[in-house]
Amino acid sequence: MSSTYIIVTKQDGYAIAQINRPDVLNALNMALMAELVDALETLDKDNDVRCIILTGNEKAFAAGADIKEMADASAMEMLLRDQFARWDRIRKIKKPIIAAVSGFALGGGCEVVMACDMVIASETARFGQPEINLGVMPGAGGTQRLTRAVGKVKAMEMVLTGRVISAEEALRYGLINKVVPIECYLEEAKSWAKEIASKPPVAVRLAKESVLKAFDTTMEGGLEFERKNFYLLFASDDQKEGMSAFNEKRTPGWKGK
Repeated sequence: MSSTYIIVTKQDGYAIAQINRPDVLNALNMALMAELVDALETLDKDNDVRCIILTGNEKAFAAGADIKEMADASAMEMLLRDQFARWDRIRKIKKPIIAAVSGFALGGGCEVVMACDMVIASETARFGQPEINLGVMPGAGGTQRLTRAVGKVKAMEMVLTGRVISAEEALRYGLINKVVPIECYLEEAKSWAKEIASKPPVAVRLAKESVLKAFDTTMEGGLEFERKNFYLLFASDDQKEGMSAFNEKRTPGWKGK
């Protein structure tokens, strides 16, 4: 399952969706984003896929939105185009998404990374929201997700100055999970994806939903949501299998239901 700008491969229970527009450092034009969201939503419905890796190439994950598509647009054109709604659709993918990042993840590219669930970065990775340098500001979640990830003062610094941070800084501020040498970043993401793919799929899905709920509600509301998902899993075959396997000291065989 491949398209003009997205290359999809599947193995060992997980899939890799690779952004493929290397001539412009994987700049995110509208056609690319449409293909990306379609690919992710298709993989979300694929029972053979239990985790998704989203990546670019060694030079760039995605260096930002395609400025040529926006430079001459009017406010009404941007409103009706609603191009940033696709970032929201990425956030609604039910299966875990691991971003494997090398090189630039700027502007819209950084916002795609933040719409993922975990992030493995190479030592060369660079993250930032430099939209201020173009006379605008982040519009695909940068002011909201970045603030939730790194805190107010660091988000203000990055958004108001447009400063790009290194992978080590991103790790220190909680924006990413791990930094590895450039030759290892995709293999490390594959290792994480394979491990997640070995877990019970329904429990993984409901656990992801519950973690994300923490950003949308109060502590009380989040605890109630978590508890209902916990109880719901006792209607699954995998819960019976997992606890039986534990008691019988054997490896569980997940059915995904």
